[in-house]
Amino acid sequence: MHKLPNLDTKKFKFIQAGVNDFGTLASVFLQYRFDYVFHNAAEVGVQRTLENPLLVLNDIEGIKNILKLSSYSKVKRVYFSSSSEVYGEPIEFPQNENTTPLNSKLPYSIVKNLGEAYFKSYHASYGLDYTIFRFFNTYGENQSTDFVIPKFIELAKNNLPITIYGDGSQTRTFCYVDDNIATTLATLDENKGINDVINIGSDVEISVLDLAKEIIRLTNSSSEIKHLPTLKEGDMTRRKPDISKMKSILNRPMVTLEDGLKKLIALS
Repeated sequence: MHKLPNLDTKKFKFIQAGVNDFGTLASVFLQYRFDYVFHNAAEVGVQRTLENPLLVLNDIEGIKNILKLSSYSKVKRVYFSSSSEVYGEPIEFPQNENTTPLNSKLPYSIVKNLGEAYFKSYHASYGLDYTIFRFFNTYGENQSTDFVIPKFIELAKNNLPITIYGDGSQTRTFCYVDDNIATTLATLDENKGINDVINIGSDVEISVLDLAKEIIRLTNSSSEIKHLPTLKEGDMTRRKPDISKMKSILNRPMVTLEDGLKKLIALS
């Protein structure tokens, strides 16, 4: 099911098509002559992409199609949804866009890294401007329960056990979707981040175990926390981005994790 905006239909048009289908995509580009393109399509989820490595490799075709058609049709700038996963197990904290090595070996991460290279190469070869967003954990309304926060909230509200991998000491940062969208749109509206890479996330770390405890507290839940064996790969021990660029673009206080969780709990 597609989660479309509840807006006046004159403000957007939904076209169901796959980015890997060059013929269909070409007809869309030809008909609408876009000024800007946001390429967000991807296979997501660590476990899903580990179990289906060939599936995520198909994303490369969509990246190539978007860039080829954007270049041909004189798009002004293309935006690529990359991922914090390109950093792999980082050796620098916080993870800085310009200094932290991209060292992940997982299929999903490799495809994102390759995608970034394609965008930079199209700029070098054809002058096609780009902005690359490296998204860290984002959460908000209508998010799939495949992701950690909506999954934990659903379990907690039903007083069901919350399962975490390992001892739960692995840290993450969580960015409320409003901050994500406001920043990415500001790069368009204010002409910022041209031919640059921007971390999009929060710089406030929390362990997965403490996240589960906080959600249990906020939902007044009786859920127990159960520990599963540590994942063999893909569950990085720590995440903390340098979001200096993001903060300068957003230019307002960010939504705190507690406030974001309260909003989402009230909506769920």
